[in-house]
Amino acid sequence: MLSEYLMIGEITKPQGVRGEVKARPCTCDPERFEGLETVYIEKDGGYAPLRIAVNRLGADAVFLNVEGITDRDAAEKLRGTKLYIDRAHAVELDEDSNFLTDLYGLRGVVSDGRDLGKLSDVMQPGGNDVYVFKGPLGEVLVPALKSVVLKVDLEKGEMRLDGKRLDEVAVFDED
Repeated sequence: MLSEYLMIGEITKPQGVRGEVKARPCTCDPERFEGLETVYIEKDGGYAPLRIAVNRLGADAVFLNVEGITDRDAAEKLRGTKLYIDRAHAVELDEDSNFLTDLYGLRGVVSDGRDLGKLSDVMQPGGNDVYVFKGPLGEVLVPALKSVVLKVDLEKGEMRLDGKRLDEVAVFDED
C-alpha cells in the first residue's frame, strides 16, 4: 500500500537566532520547495500540517521559517523532524518513474527465479541510482538501469530484474 505522504526533507539544525531552520532536501529537485507553504510532520501516529516560508535555497540545503517558531531554542526542538507533502501536491512523474519511498520494501525477483530479498536502500552516487537488496543471497547492489530492471510492480510489491544482465552488472556480497 502506498503512503499518502512523501518525505521531501529533514530539518538538520537551527540557523541563526530568529527561528530559521536549515533542512536537507530529500528530493532530486530542491527547487521543489519554492512556493511551498504547507508541509506535514509525523505527530501522534498521523501527519499534522506545518506552515512554512522558504527563505532561500542553498546547494544542498533549504532555509525556512516555521510558523510559530521565533527563536533558536524553539528551532532546535525541530532538529531531525522529517518534512512530508501529500501525494495530491507531489510533482508529476514520467510514466517509467517512481518515488523512491515507494520502492523501499519491494521484493527483488529475478527472471531466472532467484529471490534477492527486499529493497532496503537506494544509493545515489551520481550517474544512476543503485538499489540495495538484502535477502537470501546476502546484500546485492543493483544499478538502476532499464536493461536490468524489467518492471516495477507496486501493486504486487515486486521489482522484476533480468537475470543475465543482473549477473553482468550487480555486486553480490561474498560473505
